[in-house]
Amino acid sequence: MIEFLPKEIEEGLAQARLKAARKKTRLKVQSGEEMIPLARLTDSHFAIERDLAPRMRGLVDIYDGTRHMYQALVVATSFDGDAVVFEFKRNTAIATGPALDFVREEHAPVGLLERR
Repeated sequence: MIEFLPKEIEEGLAQARLKAARKKTRLKVQSGEEMIPLARLTDSHFAIERDLAPRMRGLVDIYDGTRHMYQALVVATSFDGDAVVFEFKRNTAIATGPALDFVREEHAPVGLLERR
């Protein structure tokens, strides 16, 4: 078993991993008008391929396909191989319905049927 790989092979493997992750991911981050695919997403940070990563700082939106998942405040913190890691200062999940800060009636209608 080979315990040591030449630096060129390690770099090639890292680039191949990032390329494969970029092809299969639906996760994207939007900063301004630009949509950038994510290499990975965790609870505390996300990573973007170094070649695609802009100098991003501030408020961004994270999407899974077309579904808006999070709105986050981020700052670039480190490099991890060929990826730039952005840590969350704030990460807020997007609500799919109205805020429930009121009492719901027990027999309230759940939909509207049109008359014909």
